[in-house]
Amino acid sequence: MFFHDLIFSVTFRSVIRKKSTEEFSCIPYMIGLLNSLLFTWYGLPVVSNKWENFPVVTVNGVGVVLEFSYVVIYLLYCSPKTKVKVAVISTFVVAVFCITAAVSVFALHETRRRKLLVGSIGLCVSVALYGSPLVAMKKVIKTKSVEFMPLPLSLCAFSASVLWLGYGILIRDVFVAGSSVVGTPLSILQLVIYFKYRKERVVDEAEIEDLEKGGLELEKVVELELELELGKEEKIVTNCEQQ
Repeated sequence: MFFHDLIFSVTFRSVIRKKSTEEFSCIPYMIGLLNSLLFTWYGLPVVSNKWENFPVVTVNGVGVVLEFSYVVIYLLYCSPKTKVKVAVISTFVVAVFCITAAVSVFALHETRRRKLLVGSIGLCVSVALYGSPLVAMKKVIKTKSVEFMPLPLSLCAFSASVLWLGYGILIRDVFVAGSSVVGTPLSILQLVIYFKYRKERVVDEAEIEDLEKGGLELEKVVELELELELGKEEKIVTNCEQQ
């Protein structure tokens, strides 16, 4: 999760610089926020046995702060119509987390049952998080451009899924390792698609129009320079004749 957050920070530096979210979707950041919230809760002694999942708490705790920051930045630079969409999804994310936390504390009184509830919901969200790049992959295949699926993000997605898979197997926790069973092949697919389309680029009508305008402007400049040169030559000839 932390690898995703670091790469998302690169994306949001671009958003802040351009003062626009462009075609970036808010869905991955919302799913990432919910995932971090759930697994931070999962790793706390309220759900887990004492501090057996301390690394899960620390990594996802940082993830909560970063993902929340990304959502705020996204809200600042997205269109008014998109702000409504982000607000609705944010309400849903908060509601899911609050209901999960409340049920695990007040309705379940055994650590095993609490881990089963929170871990199962967290696992589903994690699978959705790893599946969210499918939207980007579809766009890459359609446009034949990798602009919205940068290589560092795909590499870190692969690294993160492999590391969490290994850690989950070592501590024998199916909820920690489970999502990476899906995440690892998806991240490999991202890399395959990236290297397939990285050198291809589609020039749209707007770009063609700009190029045509640029060509016309260049022609005008060349014509003007030629006229000036001809004018200078005529003056020189006239002066010579007068002498």
